[in-house]
Amino acid sequence: MANLNDHMGRPIVAVTGIGVVTSLGVGKTDNWAALTSGKSGIHPITRFPIDQLNTRISGMVDFLPSSSKGASPLTYELAELAGLEAVTESGLDSSDFGGPLFLASPPVELDWAERFSLYNSDKDKDDTAAERLLRVARSLKELDIFETTQFGSIADRLADRLGTRGLPITLSTACASGATAIQLGVEAIRRGECDRALSIGADGSATAEALIRFSLLSALSTHNDIPEKASKPFSRDRDGFVLAEGSGALVLESLEAALARGATILGVLSGCGEKADDFHRTRSKPDASPAIAAVRAALADAGLGEDEIDYVNAHGTSTPENDKMEHLALSTVFGERISSMPVSSNKSMIGHTLSAAGAVEAAFSLMTMRESVIPPTINYDNPDPAIVLDVVPNKKRNAEVRSVLSNSFGFGGQNTCLVMTREPV
Repeated sequence: MANLNDHMGRPIVAVTGIGVVTSLGVGKTDNWAALTSGKSGIHPITRFPIDQLNTRISGMVDFLPSSSKGASPLTYELAELAGLEAVTESGLDSSDFGGPLFLASPPVELDWAERFSLYNSDKDKDDTAAERLLRVARSLKELDIFETTQFGSIADRLADRLGTRGLPITLSTACASGATAIQLGVEAIRRGECDRALSIGADGSATAEALIRFSLLSALSTHNDIPEKASKPFSRDRDGFVLAEGSGALVLESLEAALARGATILGVLSGCGEKADDFHRTRSKPDASPAIAAVRAALADAGLGEDEIDYVNAHGTSTPENDKMEHLALSTVFGERISSMPVSSNKSMIGHTLSAAGAVEAAFSLMTMRESVIPPTINYDNPDPAIVLDVVPNKKRNAEVRSVLSNSFGFGGQNTCLVMTREPV
């Protein structure tokens, strides 16, 4: 009989369902085909005017019914699509899931279309805009607009739709959010609080405001002329990340519960590590010590040594500083082996999906092990001599992958790393 507990005596956590949506398409099949063929989902922005903007490209999801309805409706639809795909694949009831929901989503605000609608519904033209908005808001008799501004409303709707149990958890830890949602699901199962959990990362918040804010931080690529070439992780001429949208979902179960119901085991969440970085609100500590500690914590949690990781799904944002820091962290942990170890970045093709990134990349990491194919880092035409990595340049690679480290390093100092294995450790 299979060992049902890990090296620390905790229930082994298996993955039985995977769902994903990115600018490359809806569902695992389309995404995997595009990702492994090196196709880019980065394209010119059409959702809002881009005159006078330094960055005019993104990895927005423009093909869904909610794509033009604002951040909150789109984030919900992205989360629902990925969640349904994952739960359906698991063989569990998609309307009565029966376990807790952990949702990573962006902090959303009142959409501009709704602001203008409220403003224009008032007939008194003499007052200031703020006074008009307040007067209209006080007289509203319905909750629709109010609920779109509430951080927990998306998870509440998902919980009703999917039949999850207990109060759903909504979290936002910047670029690490999706990985943190998975970590919370893993820990709930390990503590014996549940036999299954649904972890989702979703982000449909590529708004004009978000684009301008990241531009003011000098964080975004301005390679607008050839959008599909803009995201170039670990390259010498990288100049920033590409703002994007998407969602990833995993159904997590204790191995015991999954085997008992005859579920197909898609992979194992073997280790989670996190470490806060208090150096700066957006910049990583130059010596990479928090990232190093997060990687080592994930390995220790999984009970694996540095020589037992076959592939790294890098955070790989394509920003000058973050890529340099990630290389320093990986070379410190893995030593000389890092130069020959495959380390690729999905963001070269899908951009940075922000709150969803950790979950999307965990989904792709699991598929990498299942399919024995490593997706490439595209646009790697000008290597950075200061970053010596095997980035799986420009073309996919067939390889036996038994274990993956997936990194998520977030603004605000939240670093979360996940170790996934094909079989229980």
